Amino acid sequence: MTPTPMKRLRTSRITTGLATRITAAAAVLAVTAAGCAPKDGADPATAPTNTVTGTAQAVFPASQIDPLVAALPEKTVKPLGTERLAAGLVPPTNKWFSGLVFGDQPQPVFPMPLSFGLTDGGFSFGQPTVTASAKTISGGYKPDVAVTTGAKSAQVSGYDQLSVTVAQLDGSGKAIGHTTIAQGSPFISYVSDAGGRIGTGLTFTRSGDYWVAQAGTAKYGLVVTDGSVQGNAIQLEKGGVATWFDLPADQPDAAGKLAELATHRVSGTGVSYDVGRREVSTTLSYATADRGETAFAVMPHQQKTLDTGKATCDLGTFPSIYGTLKLCEGTAISYTAPVTTPTDTLDVSALSADDKSVLATQVKADIKATKPYPADTYFGGKALYRSAQLLQLAEQLDLPEAAGLRSKLEQQLAQWTDPKGCDTRPAFCFVYDPQAKGVVGMTPSFGSDQFNDHHFHYGYFLSTAAILAQGHPDLVAKYKPVMDLLAADLASSGDNGAFPDRRTFDAYAGHSWASGTSPFADGNNQESSAEAMNAWNGLALWGDVSDDKPLATEARWMLSTEAQAGLDYWTNFDTSDPVYQGFDHKIVSLNWGGKRDYATWFSPEPAAMLGILLIPMSPASTYLAGDPARIEANVQEATGGKFDQKFGDYILMYSALAGPEQAQKALAIGKTLDDQWIDDGDSKAYLLAWLMTRADG
Repeated sequence: MTPTPMKRLRTSRITTGLATRITAAAAVLAVTAAGCAPKDGADPATAPTNTVTGTAQAVFPASQIDPLVAALPEKTVKPLGTERLAAGLVPPTNKWFSGLVFGDQPQPVFPMPLSFGLTDGGFSFGQPTVTASAKTISGGYKPDVAVTTGAKSAQVSGYDQLSVTVAQLDGSGKAIGHTTIAQGSPFISYVSDAGGRIGTGLTFTRSGDYWVAQAGTAKYGLVVTDGSVQGNAIQLEKGGVATWFDLPADQPDAAGKLAELATHRVSGTGVSYDVGRREVSTTLSYATADRGETAFAVMPHQQKTLDTGKATCDLGTFPSIYGTLKLCEGTAISYTAPVTTPTDTLDVSALSADDKSVLATQVKADIKATKPYPADTYFGGKALYRSAQLLQLAEQLDLPEAAGLRSKLEQQLAQWTDPKGCDTRPAFCFVYDPQAKGVVGMTPSFGSDQFNDHHFHYGYFLSTAAILAQGHPDLVAKYKPVMDLLAADLASSGDNGAFPDRRTFDAYAGHSWASGTSPFADGNNQESSAEAMNAWNGLALWGDVSDDKPLATEARWMLSTEAQAGLDYWTNFDTSDPVYQGFDHKIVSLNWGGKRDYATWFSPEPAAMLGILLIPMSPASTYLAGDPARIEANVQEATGGKFDQKFGDYILMYSALAGPEQAQKALAIGKTLDDQWIDDGDSKAYLLAWLMTRADG
């Protein structure tokens, strides 16, 4: 009996890509397409295998992707309401700010260190109050400063990597002003298009060249260009600018400096990256209207390797749900993360003859037990991935069953990769949604027709295609039209107009968002950090086998960056940070923009909390190793030593990363683990192979 399928009601989250058709109201710094040369200086002789190095380039530009899109049937499976999005912009699904665009009512968003929301007559913002309880770290929407602009409606008029510009509209739909917010920025600016009076809710009093106001424990500053302040109102001339800023409580002397930096209005942002042999580097750039410097908050995962030559961090700190933020001055956040090398293979060549015999018997049994492939892209993708891993093992062990399994897999994937498949059948095929700008698999699941979880789903397809096509140029050519479209749905970065740039990946946060439209008051969210990792691993493998170096390079950057964030915010966070005082758990299983939960969408069981951060324990999941004590503590909290439960298979594999002795213990348990506790994306043979290859040390 197979375990009950996991259910996830999450809606995809959001991640911005490269500059996306920004209107003139929001001048944007173009994404840097080239980075610095590798700085790691690693000896090629000791560099990891499967090494690809390089800098950021356009991935899937229009010239490459337009013919592929044209070959796919068009269908809007489920319309996305985009009334709050300016014409000509690609719908920004899966972004940190998606809640501003989609749904009947706009939702709050969280451009740390602030929270921000649209209101009936303008907008509100404030610094969240961060608290921790046994199962939740909260930092929700806090509308301390309520700005009334006289607007009757609002729409996102431009966005890029980290910033968003919102047009405030009068009753006729004409813009009366534009508000810009950006991830990491303590500044929120409003430019008046026609001049006029706006309200601030709070009374601001003069303090030298700027104004200040108190709201509870939070303090805010204000600078005005071409205008005047009168208590809780601001009179702006045409083109006048009001910029508010959050003041750090621990550095009151920084107020004057922040007021000066606030006069350099943030006008756009960009991202560049570099993939070296041993580390990847990320640079998040902030452009200002007058090319001056600005201030930005640096997250914990960025602080460890921050390039202090590009940022001076002496302006104070802010609390956040992700840990203490350092406030810095400069033009860019630049930091590094260790390279996580993509791989698709468990190498069983060094196993003993006895282990190979046990493994071969189990592979044969698992191939025989393979069920019909589901028609949806999540469970169907997992089933394909399960078979692909069995095929890898069968071929390494020279089993005669390998040929039959390969034939079956190739036949199944041929359905999915037929560009015209949906013209002749209702399932096992993909369509292009011209309204939402993306590829949707028919028989949607978990809201995939609303662009939820696309990276979770498509990672399984990309991995399977890469495994099957390795060494088979004919299969690369056969699969490429549709597989490139799945890859483009996730990883476009050339402003091609057919897809949002890097749909789910958030370069500032360092991880992905899973909800397509983010209809939540706590912002976007992501649960399965491991399935996000599986997506970038599959993307890199497909980039390698299809000889697409820009894609392979970008995928390695996302894989390595998400690995770091997965450790820092899901499984291995620094418990000494004050944010975790009062939080009673070793892991966070569901991260949002405005809170972090020890919870899942589908189960209250502790094993589910950890298991969803491990699935599918691909060969690239070794990034989870490195801290044996933390692994053992996480496993104990999740299982209490009991592995005969849902996700017990993945948790056993994870426990083996603590060392050879733990792997040997896990192998002994794994050999007797009942089949009902093997996930539908896993097999008993893969479980044993994983444990055997680690038990040998």
